[in-house]
Amino acid sequence: MKSYPSIFNDVIGPVMRGPSSSHCAAALRIGKICRAIMNNDIKEVYIEFDPNGSLATTHSGQGSDMGLFGGLLGWEADDERLKDYEHHIQDAGIQITIDIHDIAATHPNTYKITLKNNTETHQVIAISTGGGMIEIIEIDQATVSMYGDFYVTLLYTQKPSAIYNTLQDLNLGEVNMHLGNQKFISVRSSKALQAELQQVITTLKDIQSIKAITPVLPIKSRKNLSVPFITVEDMLIYNADKNLNLWELALEYESIRGHIKPQDVLDKMGNIVEVMRNAVITGLKGTKYKDRILGPQSLTFKQKFENGTLLPGDVLNTCTMYTSAIMEVKSAMGVIVAAPTAGSCGAIPGTLIGTADVLHLPKDDIVKAMLAAGLIGVFITEHATFSAEVGGCMGECGSASGMAAAGLVVLKNGSLQHALAAASIALQSSLGLICDTVADRVEAPCLNRNVMASSTAISSANMALSDYDQVIPLDEVIETMKRVGDAIHHTLRCTGLGGLAITKTAKTIEAKLAGYKSILNTPSFKNC
Repeated sequence: MKSYPSIFNDVIGPVMRGPSSSHCAAALRIGKICRAIMNNDIKEVYIEFDPNGSLATTHSGQGSDMGLFGGLLGWEADDERLKDYEHHIQDAGIQITIDIHDIAATHPNTYKITLKNNTETHQVIAISTGGGMIEIIEIDQATVSMYGDFYVTLLYTQKPSAIYNTLQDLNLGEVNMHLGNQKFISVRSSKALQAELQQVITTLKDIQSIKAITPVLPIKSRKNLSVPFITVEDMLIYNADKNLNLWELALEYESIRGHIKPQDVLDKMGNIVEVMRNAVITGLKGTKYKDRILGPQSLTFKQKFENGTLLPGDVLNTCTMYTSAIMEVKSAMGVIVAAPTAGSCGAIPGTLIGTADVLHLPKDDIVKAMLAAGLIGVFITEHATFSAEVGGCMGECGSASGMAAAGLVVLKNGSLQHALAAASIALQSSLGLICDTVADRVEAPCLNRNVMASSTAISSANMALSDYDQVIPLDEVIETMKRVGDAIHHTLRCTGLGGLAITKTAKTIEAKLAGYKSILNTPSFKNC
């Protein structure tokens, strides 16, 4: 069963490189779990994508190959070596084959992966669910449900019933028996219990192999996990006798969800804000990267802003400049924070850090605003989606706009109701936004839409602070996001098969970029 969302797992993060969190960071996490299942020994990998999903057309350009191969090599999502992943996978001697054919996938981001070494073969089916989050749904043709937030031990055995009964009696975690084309027991536990389990395993007979899978998410889950609220309505009831601000409610939520101290939550968000700030600084110095559409446009914007060429508006122009700089760092394979995704990584930090700088506010205020934005994201990911493959860009830049709007209200010391109204107004303005990336690069129209998300957030925050009527409560807007996302045609959900992606100019750009970076020309792997 899926755990409740965490701000640091599901919303603000991961810290990563690459154009897309649902392609790069999620694929890397899937790859790391595959590596653990193979006990870090992989010789051959056969990857299957469904032609009706997103990955068939985007796995190379949006970084799924990069992320997956990096995970198979055991790297982290911000590893410098990801820029040259094809050479490293070749040097590791891992033979990769990618095949696109009907695999009856029901999710657009489905990975079917067969892994081999000299002694064993295993098959994994996994999905990327948005913002770097994943679910392993099948191992060796047996149904599983793994989100990467628990310690999981797999015990392969020809006598699963006896092992299952023994482990059930020991109460060392959640035990399940799986009867696919290979028989195994899974034990989901905390780190301490996994250590105890390892000691017990040495006394058991008939175990063929053991696979120890460590969590790939920063915030771990636990048995009987609970949260204080999971809808806006629940939160308001919870807060009725507390009178907490939105950032304080976010602090309380994440502390309870993650079973960590409030100060640890603040410190962790503070570290994330530093990564975001560094992305702004790096972007405004100028970025270079061959395999992209757009150059460092924020430099020109900065020059025009400083010499008075632009229409006046310090907050809006600063936020536009910062948002652009972060997006350019992402496109140059620099380190960014998916917030809530890599495709929308510029809007929230660009808006909140930019506004704070204009208002001369300290870092602590940015941390509080970021927590508030994160809590709005918790409600969105629980009841709608961040995945463009599922809900279009409404799930990415639309969500970012609503989250940033709430954070801006917190920066201006607005009330809880003002923050919720700002988020509602911004999200209402983003309903139905499609995802149609040009040339399979997360740059155009993504940069424009990040800036749009920022400007909408600023307007929405000011409207809310002026007591404009939101009309539709935030919970109902989020429910509407889910319905609208389901109604968007699949060609307009990050497949490159509709919208701006199929214009004459987009196809010309796509052809021009095709020769810059083609993994298929390397001898280490091939397409079928």
